Amino acid sequence: MFTIRPAVRTDAATIYQFIVDLAIYEKAEHEVVATPDTIERSIFGDGSKTQALICELNGDAIGFAVFFYSYSTWLGKNGLYLEDLYVDPSQRGKGAGKALLKHLASIAVDNDCGRFEWSVLDWNTPAIDFYESLGAKPKSEWIMYQLAGQQLIDFANSD
Repeated sequence: MFTIRPAVRTDAATIYQFIVDLAIYEKAEHEVVATPDTIERSIFGDGSKTQALICELNGDAIGFAVFFYSYSTWLGKNGLYLEDLYVDPSQRGKGAGKALLKHLASIAVDNDCGRFEWSVLDWNTPAIDFYESLGAKPKSEWIMYQLAGQQLIDFANSD
């Protein structure tokens, strides 16, 4: 029913639009600084460590996933980290999200990854319920930290 394929350079504008749509859903549209050009360079440029998938229904893109490989020192193996997954609201509930996650899980297994991880906003109950219905477990003992933007630059340049 769904076709899931690796994204290609010409998908950059579609990925960008999905990112904007996801940011709107997450009430953070003002935080998107990416452009179709930066998406094209960062995902499809030489040396990129990031990959993307496009989910299609009848030839139309209805969702995407962006991922990269992480590493677990405890396992001594790579992991697969899902940065973003989005399915158009008009197509939700039909199995596209599950199909994308299964495809990513298969990539992780095929590449001998020790784990497959992602984050979800604590208020996103529909996503949390969906992930838990698949058998995913929250990592409540860990708190994610981040340095970004000017804070990252300031820290990197500090004494």
